[in-house]
Amino acid sequence: MITLDWKPDKQNKTPIYRQIVKYISDKIAAGDWVIGSRLPSQRAMAKAFEVNRSTIVSAMEELISYGILESDFGGGTRVASNTWSLRMSQPPDWNKYIASGPFGANLSTIQTINKMEFEPGYIRIGTGELSPELYPGKLISKIFRRMPERIPNLGYLGTLGLPELGQALSAWLKESQGIDAKASNIMIASGSLQALQLVSVCMLKRGSDVYTEAPSYLKSLQIFQSAGMNLHGVPLDEEGLQYWNIKDASNESLLYTIPTFHNPTGTVMSEKRRKEVMAFCQKQPMPILEDDAYGQLWLDEKPPVSLKSRDKTGSVIYMGTISKTMAPGLRIGWVVGPEAVVYRLGDVKMQTDYGASSVSQWMMTELITSGDYDIYLEELRKELRARRDNALAALDKHFKGLATWKKPKGGFYIWLRFDKRLPMDKIFNKALKAGILLNPGNVYDYAENHAIRLSYAYADPEDLTKALEILAAIIEKHQKR
Repeated sequence: MITLDWKPDKQNKTPIYRQIVKYISDKIAAGDWVIGSRLPSQRAMAKAFEVNRSTIVSAMEELISYGILESDFGGGTRVASNTWSLRMSQPPDWNKYIASGPFGANLSTIQTINKMEFEPGYIRIGTGELSPELYPGKLISKIFRRMPERIPNLGYLGTLGLPELGQALSAWLKESQGIDAKASNIMIASGSLQALQLVSVCMLKRGSDVYTEAPSYLKSLQIFQSAGMNLHGVPLDEEGLQYWNIKDASNESLLYTIPTFHNPTGTVMSEKRRKEVMAFCQKQPMPILEDDAYGQLWLDEKPPVSLKSRDKTGSVIYMGTISKTMAPGLRIGWVVGPEAVVYRLGDVKMQTDYGASSVSQWMMTELITSGDYDIYLEELRKELRARRDNALAALDKHFKGLATWKKPKGGFYIWLRFDKRLPMDKIFNKALKAGILLNPGNVYDYAENHAIRLSYAYADPEDLTKALEILAAIIEKHQKR
């Protein structure tokens, strides 16, 4: 995807069109813009470079005359070659190599979100991480001051990660979640997303069926699809996943579920439904991949215990992380499962990155064993509760008659469903122009969707209120057309 992140120097003596010619030539020669790539429209380039369209026309004509670009009359302008190819052998067609890779590209909307999240000036109302304002800097500093006395070295760690962290997690999971797991049943991963990828590449055959809620966070990823799996959406209701809609499951099927504070809907699977799902999957039999990224972020009352805590046959692989409770940059998650499973995952992990950060693992060990992590979670819940209530108040003020939503009991998200059909791509782009970055629901669903994933965890509460007022005005204006 071609992006324009440069502007000509209008104080430079070199004519502006010549500066543009050099910029485009340099990008192509460096391989940043591969052969076959389509350039933005002349109007878009003129806006990005802040020049007249006639200047763009002059630059394009010169580049086409060199054979670097080609125009396909109505289809825009493409990269045809680089300057050296006129004198030497044809350069590699990197588009061919990119397209032939086994890992699928993200949806264009998600690519845009991933890019714009790092651009200043946007209110991010869908971002799935804690606000920098909630980062526990004092706690982390305190932990790091203790660490020199605790850490004997920072060498490579074993297949399952730091043994001390495995032992600490074993005790903490038993106390906080009722999960009975020895350290030998726990593998430390670089976040739960890596755990998903490890499962996809080393535990399932191509053509296997993966069932998950519809909508689902998993649908926004290409992990299982790129590994040749067939992804199937299973409807949700107020009690969670409707397991009876899983049809034709085979012995090569797997269920991926987020039963507690589901992403993106915030749904909590009921106690009754959890028992039924466990019974259904054991009868099939169908292993379960349980993602519990948000389980510790309950705001009103503790949710039902995890599926893994009910597992007596080793049929549930459980994933946890501190990416949502503390900071994604620490890159620490964990996988709990039968020894054979976690050792297999650990073996593949060692072949890819040779272990998660030793510093982060020692830090997490100190957080858990000192009791500071549980104290921190109590304070975090208070902050998130206030932010959730602020978001609900803003929705009551601006979205009545436009959308429906439910009060989340925990996690980060409110699933905002619009009352009328909306062109979500247009709404996304109009919001972006207004300085609002949102996560449209269609990136999580298997069918057409008229919703957004609203996060109250990231944006400043005042900014979130302001953004929701602007977004409501955008939607109202569109509906009046």
